Amino acid sequence: MALHRFSDHTETLSTFSAVNHHALIVISAALGGCVLLLTVLLALVGRRSKRRADERVGAVVQTLEKRMDELAQELAGAVERAEEEGRRSRFLGEIGGSIDMDEVLARTLEAGTGLDGVDAALIRIDERAKDEGPTIAAHGLAADGPPDGSRARAIEVSYRYADGAADPRGLIHGGLAVPLEESGSRVGYLAVYTRTAGRRFGEDDVRQLEELTERAAPAIENAQRFREARQLADLDALTGLHNRRYFHETLARECARAHRYNRRLGLLVFDIDDFKVVNDRIGHLAGDAVLAEAAARMREVARTADVPCRVGGDEFAVIMPESGIEQAEQLFARIQATIVGHPIGQAGRLHVSAGVTDLKAEDDSISLFERADDALYRAKEAGKGQSVTANSGA
Repeated sequence: MALHRFSDHTETLSTFSAVNHHALIVISAALGGCVLLLTVLLALVGRRSKRRADERVGAVVQTLEKRMDELAQELAGAVERAEEEGRRSRFLGEIGGSIDMDEVLARTLEAGTGLDGVDAALIRIDERAKDEGPTIAAHGLAADGPPDGSRARAIEVSYRYADGAADPRGLIHGGLAVPLEESGSRVGYLAVYTRTAGRRFGEDDVRQLEELTERAAPAIENAQRFREARQLADLDALTGLHNRRYFHETLARECARAHRYNRRLGLLVFDIDDFKVVNDRIGHLAGDAVLAEAAARMREVARTADVPCRVGGDEFAVIMPESGIEQAEQLFARIQATIVGHPIGQAGRLHVSAGVTDLKAEDDSISLFERADDALYRAKEAGKGQSVTANSGA
């Protein structure tokens, strides 16, 4: 009985062991399946997480790239603005660094055209002398004066063109003029223009242009004073013609220019015949009046491009750019006619003699003048009241 129970118990244990083993197998299989499923799920989740992470990383990278591009553009814009401001500051500083009128005007125009959206600029300077017209300098357009406005702070103008007009891209579409003021008085205007359709000038443009005129006006005033002083130094007080010093400086400059560009250059040297006798007869004071009248008549018949000078006593010279012997002889004929044609004060009718020449390849200003002066003396020896051409020897 005991053996049977033990046997039953043993069998029960065997059965339990078998069942337990089977359960373990099932559980193990289930666990394995769970592990496999978990692995698959983890793999799927991992892939999705990785994809999401990649997407997030990609989105961050794109954002960073976009921001870097924006920063690069902002930096480039800042650099460009800094360079532009540096150029403006340099121009503004350079404007007052010269007393030469042409240089001051050129620097002011350069600073004006350096403003944003500006394609051209113009300066009008009212001359102090009543008998002289205004000085007009322009860059990028014809020298047409800006609109008038005696009381305006600034004047803005816009242009409209008829259908079928010339290429609108090359036309002026708007302008802004600001007065130039010095010591409380207006000396002219500075105007800037744009060829961009729809470009409007705002308060900032007015401010920048006013800043420019504040620098330019004193520089222009100084240049005007220097030019007036230089003109006085270059002029002969008696006749109003250029003096001897100016004559030799200009002749040297014109000789160099003519040689450099293969241009013609004529020279006429003349004086009043027997002027010493006239001086002794009517006195030096009356003689001075005769010289002044002769100079005025000569200036009337000279061309605009000619440079008439008094080189000493009763001797005169005319530098004739872009001219040869023929033009110099024609000028002498006009001078002779205007002086001989009408008596001059107490001196009566006078005659003049002249030497005529033109620039040769081997000439400098000294040799050119000496040749014309020598021809003048030969004209005197030949009977006066005539001209002698230096090249002909006659």
